[in-house]
Amino acid sequence: MAHLSPLLYFLVLFAIAIVAGTFGAMLGLGGGVFIVPLLTVPFGLDIHYAVGASIVSVIATSSGSAARYVRDRMTNLRLGMLLEVATTIGAVTGALVSSLLPVAVLFLVFGAVLLYAAVSMLKPLAGGTVTAAPQHHWFPVAGSYYDPAAARTVQYEVRALPVGFVLSSVAGGISGLLGVGGGVLKVPVMDLVMGVPIKAAAATSSFMVGVTAAASAAVYFARGDINPFIAAPVAMGVLVGTRGGTWLARQLPGATVRRIFAIVLLALASQMLLKGVRGG
Repeated sequence: MAHLSPLLYFLVLFAIAIVAGTFGAMLGLGGGVFIVPLLTVPFGLDIHYAVGASIVSVIATSSGSAARYVRDRMTNLRLGMLLEVATTIGAVTGALVSSLLPVAVLFLVFGAVLLYAAVSMLKPLAGGTVTAAPQHHWFPVAGSYYDPAAARTVQYEVRALPVGFVLSSVAGGISGLLGVGGGVLKVPVMDLVMGVPIKAAAATSSFMVGVTAAASAAVYFARGDINPFIAAPVAMGVLVGTRGGTWLARQLPGATVRRIFAIVLLALASQMLLKGVRGG
């Protein structure tokens, strides 16, 4: 995009970020999982600057969508605050490690993470079943929310809490390493492993990703990987996109959200893996 005028450059980044923010808020991914591939694959932006802008956009996405989800009572606040302890530790670690890895490795890791998430969401629904069974966790995290698409209140229990806590630290590490907010792993972990319905998982992930990104943003800023001329239009576009994304998440059936999640991630994964194989 180096040949574009400053104004056109700004508008292109802004438009890309609107699309990323819409999907990021709808799926609870924080937008970063779309920002990095969209900026690096078709436009050739250096992945370190793309990740830096993504970190800022993730914070913006969380700020824009988390409040709406909390107001609609789709977010499981107790679960989110518990898992955030693990993801924050992982995020700082991942940010410190990112500068030590070659660019091609970052593309391959990013692609592998996207592929894993996509394949996981294409599997038959394993989580999110409505249940009234008593919970036995030392930290009660059962939840409920009203689903407008199904016109009913969904109640659910959370299982495998220790496993989810450990996997959340891995998600945090991926967030710090790749600037994706960790939602690309948090949502499948909460839905498939912990039994949280996809809509509640996406809402809780949106609540968490901003804190996770903020934990690693300082490291990227200190390294000079956050370029304000790139990060500013991306953050503004993401904020605009989150409004539409949160509305779509409430209106669409959970199965539709899962299919959109998987299809989009498969497409992005293939592009990132191909770029990694070619050496970045």
